[in-house]
Amino acid sequence: MQANREIIEQLFSETGVRVNGPDPWDIQVRDERFYTRVLKEGSLGLGEAYMEGWWDCLRIDEFICRLLKGKLEEKIKRNLRSLFFYLSARIFNLQSPSRAGIIARKHYDLGNDLFFSFLDPDNQYSCAYFQGTDDLAEAQQKKLDLICRKIDLHRQDHLLDIGCGWGGLARYAADHYGCSVTAVNISEEQIRYARELCKNLPVKILHEDYRQIQGSFDKIVSVGMFEHVGMKNYGMFMRVAHRCLKEEGIFLLHTIGRNASRVNCDPWINRYIFPNGMLPSIAQIGRAAEGLFVIEDIHNLGAHYEKTLMSWNDRFQKAWTRLAGRYDKIFKRMWEYYLLAYAGAFRARHIQVWQIVMTKPGAGQPVCRFV
Repeated sequence: MQANREIIEQLFSETGVRVNGPDPWDIQVRDERFYTRVLKEGSLGLGEAYMEGWWDCLRIDEFICRLLKGKLEEKIKRNLRSLFFYLSARIFNLQSPSRAGIIARKHYDLGNDLFFSFLDPDNQYSCAYFQGTDDLAEAQQKKLDLICRKIDLHRQDHLLDIGCGWGGLARYAADHYGCSVTAVNISEEQIRYARELCKNLPVKILHEDYRQIQGSFDKIVSVGMFEHVGMKNYGMFMRVAHRCLKEEGIFLLHTIGRNASRVNCDPWINRYIFPNGMLPSIAQIGRAAEGLFVIEDIHNLGAHYEKTLMSWNDRFQKAWTRLAGRYDKIFKRMWEYYLLAYAGAFRARHIQVWQIVMTKPGAGQPVCRFV
């Protein structure tokens, strides 16, 4: 165990992190088994050890940022669990129609009380746009406005929202632009809330997998859903969007993505936060869109997602006293680790979030306001 401790201390020190050091990004180890677990299980062991109280850190976001910038993951040999996730994603369609509901049941249906405790009043569970503001609610309104301007939304348009969350974007579009909206989702909790939220507006919320969508639409948006589609289904997703988009229409895809193409997700995120999730690369998105769409604009909002996640964690911590009766301390540590680790990953430029505007080949180039 002493040898494992020395290895971890050396690896961490190369990234500017000290074990039991004085800086806020240094970790304080509470259980000596931590060192062997991290060497054996990598990111899965690191996250689980935090959940179980084996280590603490005042600034998890900065700790993770430093590990990623220091390329620690490349220095720890790939373990068997990571290999299993890689092979599973390569061989099986983890996001097939029969498995698509897993993410809804295990994440989005956890309870509206949890999500609404840290989200903005429009319940936007995706990157805000902190352009000229530090306020989360205003930044989310700016994000909604940005999306509507990018697709050049008008009153006469029929908008399709693929994966509509709690209906905030659908309501905003109908409220501010007077258009009609059809939105699809597979989360029972989100659908129930969205229908109530939009009941007096020209908005139809359907319990429907994206592969089942029928109809023809002037504009299409998908915000924070493509991360659940999976590599084996990227082409299908694009074909559905192409089939449903009118010839002169505009399609906006908003998704978290990674810098290099991979077929698997981080094992800890896969197990505890987003089952069967997969972050696409620009190359993977491009291959799926090839022959179907013209890429009009790519906007990287990664820095804005870091601020979004830090704001969510601040709000989550303040709300914990009223959540504690339903969720235990292990869940609290899991959730804060998720929010702060993701913030660190965006700060390290390890992952990105893109808004990609697309049109069909032959369509006129849209005159959209991209900033």
